[in-house]
Amino acid sequence: MKEPLLKQLMTPFPCAVELDAPLARAKELLETHRFHHLPVVHEHHPVGLISDREVATGLAAAVRPENPANLLVRDVYVPDPCVVDINAPLEGVLQAMSERHIEAVVVTRKDRLAGVLTSMDVCRYFAAYLREHFPRPGGGEIA
Repeated sequence: MKEPLLKQLMTPFPCAVELDAPLARAKELLETHRFHHLPVVHEHHPVGLISDREVATGLAAAVRPENPANLLVRDVYVPDPCVVDINAPLEGVLQAMSERHIEAVVVTRKDRLAGVLTSMDVCRYFAAYLREHFPRPGGGEIA
């Protein structure tokens, strides 16, 4: 049996959000594509990640009277993401995610954005693996 490849598990990302984009743009992209994490780029290079949590927190802060309503992605994103090449060994990527307590890594191919690997991607893949290799009568779903 061959080790699964990073590209088999990751969410391919045809889109990202610019660092200086309005926070509302990040919200729109996350909702439209039903993503939980979105790469943040500056001059076409990944500089961070923004999740639906940061967007929600930022938008909640924006409605307070002491805060301006025109927040930008740069105001709430998480800088310095873990960036891995698409050909990196999956075991090493998962180990790094575990050790660093991070939910997502930015995946690149030839230094260009290729996707994002999230803990949810890994869980979906592992659940499918278990179903395939260890089938249970009646399925293994939890009610």
